[in-house]
Order: sequence, then C-alpha cells, then structure tokens
Amino acid sequence: MIDRYIQFLGIDETIKLLEANELPLKLSIRVNTIKISVLDLKKRLEKKGNELESIEWIPYGFNVVKEGSNLGSSHEFLQGYYYLQNVASMFSAIILDPKPNDIVIDMCAAPGSKSTHLAQLMGNEGILILIDKNTNRIPALEVNLRRMGITNSIVINMDAINLSDLNIKADKILLDAPCTGEGLIRQDPSRKKSKQMKDIEKMSLIQKRLLTAGLKALNSGGMLLYCTCTIAPEENELVINEILNKFNGFDIIEISKNYGMRGLTNVFGVDLLEDLKFSQRLYPHLHDTIGFYFCLIKKED
Repeated sequence: MIDRYIQFLGIDETIKLLEANELPLKLSIRVNTIKISVLDLKKRLEKKGNELESIEWIPYGFNVVKEGSNLGSSHEFLQGYYYLQNVASMFSAIILDPKPNDIVIDMCAAPGSKSTHLAQLMGNEGILILIDKNTNRIPALEVNLRRMGITNSIVINMDAINLSDLNIKADKILLDAPCTGEGLIRQDPSRKKSKQMKDIEKMSLIQKRLLTAGLKALNSGGMLLYCTCTIAPEENELVINEILNKFNGFDIIEISKNYGMRGLTNVFGVDLLEDLKFSQRLYPHLHDTIGFYFCLIKKED
C-alpha cells in the first residue's frame, strides 16, 4: 500500500498522509431541512452542551467541536432532524445537484446517507430510485428513509450491474461504488492491513461493470457522479479511463468548486484522459476528511 502511495504522491506527501490517518476524525452532521431549519436544530443541540461549527460550502452542515450529549441517540437524531455524516460524503449529493423534477438513481444506496441527502436536495419531490444488492443492508436504508421523512423514494433490492433490466432512463445517477475503503483508515485502522492487491483488482472489475451499467441508463444530457471512499487510482481514475475509452458520447465535467485536489492524469507510468484533471481527490492530510474521490460524467445531448 505504502509503495503505491509513494508512486503517485511522493515520499513527503505519503508520510503526511500516514500521519494524518492516525488522527481521530471529526464528527459532523447534516441538518435534515425537510424536517427542521438549520437555526432551530443548532439551538436545540447547543442547549444540550454540543459545540458546533459551520462547514464551508455546506450551509446545513456542522462539524462537532465538542459533543455534550450522545448525538447518535438524541431525541433530535431519532426524530430525523439530522444525519451523522462525514463531510466528504456530503459533497456527493451537492456535486450531483439533483432537482425536484428529476428522475434520480442511487445505484448502491444503503444505508442511506447520500440517498437521504439527494431527497433533501430534491425537496422530497421527483422520483428517487434506491438500489442495493445486499439484502442485509436494506432494513437500515428503510429505517433511515422513515426517520428522515423521505417520501419520494422507491427501494429495490437488486444488483445495479443489471440496471438495464429496469428499462429506466435517469437524469442524475449517483454511483457510490463499492471499494476497498483505503480512505477509511481514520475510521477503521484495520484497513491498513486487511486489503491486498487482489482485493483492489476484484473491486475494480465490479466498479467497471457498475459504471458501464450507470452510463447506459442516463438520459441525454444526464449526469452520473462516480465516487469512492478510496484513494487507490486503480479504483478511481483507471476505472474511469478504461470505461470512457470504450464508450463515445460522454464527457468528464469540471466540478464547480474545488473541494479537493485535481484528479490524476498520469499514474504508475500510464497516461490517462486529460479531462480526468476535472475529477477531485480528498486526502486526510490536506482536507481533514476521509480519503475520497469524485468524477462527474455527462452524457452528450
């Protein structure tokens, strides 16, 4: 793992990354504006001794500076007034930017952090199709949808690789692809040693099949956001590069804000699509988040 990091980050950045991965992760929350205003929730949580700071670019997000009460079991949490969600994860729905009248698909939806955020941005309107392959994860997704008051969604237990079976074309698709989770070491230190190169190779094959299915399900002019919680180029830029070289009619779109660093256009000695510079990478040592990757792809009109 470290040898690979050195190849695309360099020795100094790799050391900083490894040091950052040893630091605890800030707790953050996303206010569910479907149910409560940002100001009202802030007042309620601060009355309980919680100290909150606003998150840049997310007007309804807060970092928890000091937890005065258990935010995972408070009355407000159980009422669905907020979701415990990492900042990097919150950017996904914001970048995809679904509208109230859109048909939106979340291809790997459970347990629902991004799904409920998509619904929030849609004003609980439009059509939100939530797909997850894992039967054991569906109950958690349904609980979160009920808790957050989401009413514009349909839950389907299936493998999104078979998305074409639904015969649906979407305006916006979120593919939060299953991955090795190299970016989650701050949350789960066991990931430093639990994954091997064969795991990366296995996940990249799944990611390519999911991305292919998602691109085929887009309406003309539609957008797909590919994201992962790994910094592995083999699961990010190299996946996008291979699939877009096979399919015409798709463009990588520059994300409107610089949430992270530019994507890689050359890695492990391989030249990639130049427009991959428009994708973005979040690193623990640079952005104080989990490791994360975003790439916004548009189907031509």
